[in-house]
Amino acid sequence: MSVYDRIKTDLVAGHLAAGSALTQTELAERYGVSRIPVRDALQRLKSEGWLAPHGKRGVAVPRFDALEVEDLYLMRTRLEPLLLQFAAGRLSGETLGRARDILDRMEREADLPAEAIGELNWQFHACLYQAAKHPTLFAAVEQLNRQYQRYIGYQARSLDYQHTSQREHYAMLEALRRGEGDAAAALLEQHIATAGRTLVAYLRG
Repeated sequence: MSVYDRIKTDLVAGHLAAGSALTQTELAERYGVSRIPVRDALQRLKSEGWLAPHGKRGVAVPRFDALEVEDLYLMRTRLEPLLLQFAAGRLSGETLGRARDILDRMEREADLPAEAIGELNWQFHACLYQAAKHPTLFAAVEQLNRQYQRYIGYQARSLDYQHTSQREHYAMLEALRRGEGDAAAALLEQHIATAGRTLVAYLRG
């Protein structure tokens, strides 16, 4: 596993405390590597929104931010249903089967860590969205999901939201299987908005 992946895994799992400043030296010692791959990983993670600027040249682990969650889920509710509508008519039985396999794995492995839940959640959505053949829109949606990913695992575990999320995923997949693209897009919009509002309310409460 690369240094980038190891740091990101620790961020999603909460092993690097929110609000804490990160230094290249400390991380190099933590992961047993030189500072150069750590520097490159931190630059990439900062550009992807996983880390925040700190001081003149440093980075810090961002705190959970209700406003960030609100902005992200509002953008996702606009873009992802559109992408799914583009994809709906292009989805093959094989693609739908792969998407279901991801959901089934999440059902079977009830003790998945938070970082795995976030990654599998994106794999499920990406499996469907890629069929849209709109690479620029897909890239924008992927960036939003990557920024939101650290919240998904937290929400699944801390708010016990995974059962609700899975039920909604299966309902959306069934609508797609029946060829009901508009219905699936409406379910997706509701799925993202409800989860987002729930988390925002929790963080502000």
